[in-house]
Amino acid sequence: MTDSPSLTTPLDPKEQPILDRLLATRDKLSLLKQDRSTYIKSHDVLDLYEQVIEQVHLLNTIREGHDKPLEQNRVNNVLDDCFQLISLFFLTIGRNNEAPAVYSMTSTIRRLLDHLKEAAFYSPKDLESAGQALDSMQVTLKRGEESHSPYLLKLLRNRLDTCRQLLSALQLSLADLSLELTPTYERLVSILRSISAANTRQKFPRGEVQGFQDQLREIQATMVDGKFLAEDSTTPAGQNVATELLNRCLKWSDIVLERQGNIDERFKLTYEKLCSIRNHLEKLSITQAWSLRETDLYDYQRQLDRIDESRVNGNFEDSLGNKADLHAQRTLLYLIRRSYAYIYTLIISSEPVSEALLPVFNQLQTLRRCLLEVKRSGGVSSPRELYPYSMKLHSIDDMRVDGKFMVGADIPEGQGSVNSLLAECFDLNYELRIEAEENDSPEF
Repeated sequence: MTDSPSLTTPLDPKEQPILDRLLATRDKLSLLKQDRSTYIKSHDVLDLYEQVIEQVHLLNTIREGHDKPLEQNRVNNVLDDCFQLISLFFLTIGRNNEAPAVYSMTSTIRRLLDHLKEAAFYSPKDLESAGQALDSMQVTLKRGEESHSPYLLKLLRNRLDTCRQLLSALQLSLADLSLELTPTYERLVSILRSISAANTRQKFPRGEVQGFQDQLREIQATMVDGKFLAEDSTTPAGQNVATELLNRCLKWSDIVLERQGNIDERFKLTYEKLCSIRNHLEKLSITQAWSLRETDLYDYQRQLDRIDESRVNGNFEDSLGNKADLHAQRTLLYLIRRSYAYIYTLIISSEPVSEALLPVFNQLQTLRRCLLEVKRSGGVSSPRELYPYSMKLHSIDDMRVDGKFMVGADIPEGQGSVNSLLAECFDLNYELRIEAEENDSPEF
């Protein structure tokens, strides 16, 4: 396994033993990640987590003694790998609401916010989602003050602060956008992203892109003397923001139609690799409940990080140092952003349930959806129609031992979530049965 992409400085000899131990721990984490013969057990993850925290303590002692608390070198790179893996392991074992689980999310949000800033277009909804995620992580850190290392908590708070600063800067750039112009602006953002998505299809959808271009021209046609007007014919604030985005959309649609999905040959390998990553993550987002082990996201994160950080002053360059043209540059950046966005969605959608209990949890979620759909469609005409649901619920209930779902002698994380969902399904089934019995009763 190679280190996290980052600039390095020479290693202090006193830090070498720490580096060696962290490398060994990272190897153990990697092996544990690859082991599909059994589910990930909490005690295995917690043991490795404590080993990493011990090395962080030693590292801080050395650096504070040399007055270099903020130094960055290979130890930091390997430590980042360890924390990324541990964070994803905490999600895998269902401990989503504990401080270590926050680390990977802060990395992903930081990347996304950096890219939004660079792209210079985003919707208020994008920022709202990021803000909510940061607020949720802040609550998690507060909850973990008594149970987790102060070194880890300080590190995570700093990462959250960095994300909040980026978020504030992005929010400030949209501060002048009026409520009247916001729907138009968000529509432009959506069209621009749709054009970029069409640009990366295996078969270029020319008609679809032309349709987006027609929508842009319709929006442009609503302008009067180069300005967007409100319903009362006044000129709402945020003209520059919306006009610049409209012009950018029109220019990008022209470029995409001209290139018809053909990327510059110099960047074809990078393009294909990014398309592959994006496509795999897209599939995971569809089948997440049944196929995702959160630690799988680590490899995708690292591949994206390396491609992203291979740029020179923000530009993709070929082997001779020549910059990519605008089409290649924007296409590659779109694929990176889209892939990070999938990772973000997969992480925030992760359920606080151990992978050992996920099969049961997923079955109960399916049952819940079915029962809710039956309820929405008017219920059942006879209690007999509920027998399949009742039998399945009782078969799942019979799996419990003293009220707990066991795997061998282990009690996996997420008991509360699974038991709560089971109880909800029983309640729904009971309500439907009572309603059916009342409807089925003869009237005298």
